[in-house]
This record gives sequence, C-alpha cells and structure tokens, in this order.
Amino acid sequence: MAKAIHTMVRVLDEARSVDFYGRAFGLAVSDRLDFPDFTLVYMRSPEADFEVELTINKGRTDAYDLGNGYGHLAFVVNDLDAEHARFTEAGFRIRPIVEFKTDAGLIARFFFVEDPDGYKIEVLQKLGRFR
Repeated sequence: MAKAIHTMVRVLDEARSVDFYGRAFGLAVSDRLDFPDFTLVYMRSPEADFEVELTINKGRTDAYDLGNGYGHLAFVVNDLDAEHARFTEAGFRIRPIVEFKTDAGLIARFFFVEDPDGYKIEVLQKLGRFR
C-alpha cells in the first residue's frame, strides 16, 4: 500500500517561505538538503508525518509560472474563524470564508491563502470528511 509523504513547491526565497509556512501552519523545518544547484527544505507539523518540500533553485530570480494546472495544498484546522482572523492580522493574502452546503447540511467551510510565491492553499474547518 502506498503512503503519501510530501508535496513539493518551488520557491524563490527560502527564508520568506519557511517563515510563511511556520507562521501560517505551524510547520517546522525537519530536514534541509543542500546541493550545488538547488536546496530542498522539508517542513512538517508535529501532528503529521506528511511534509511540504520547498525546492529552491539556486540563481533563479524570476517568479515561477504557476500555469493553469496547479490545484492546491490543504490544511485542516479546529477553528476556521480564528485562523481566518489570525491570517488577516498577519497580513497574509487571504480570501473570504466559503461554505458548501447540500440538502443534507454543511459539508465544508474553508478559505484560501496564497504563499509568498502565489501557491493557493486551502484552509478547511475540521468537519465531516475533512479530518
């Protein structure tokens, strides 16, 4: 059986991205591998083994073209309203909270935030299938 272990995003500024993922989601650097042409920084939460791998290509100064195929990374939180307020206060680029409902009731509450490189990250209320 396969086990998901990380997702990778290419970033321009290591310190800026480490700061964002640390302040926004409580991730800490779990490993850093430095190579001649690039650096890999692995970040994780104490609650999960899944990591975000930041790839920094040395010498790159132009922003990455995210294209129209990138989906998103998602994090679940206990108190979506408190996190939305905290993200607002931190000055992060966030969108309003959205609710998805069916006749059966509320199925999802979430908002999106952008990291320093423009990647969209979904922040979901812990609810139903989102645990």
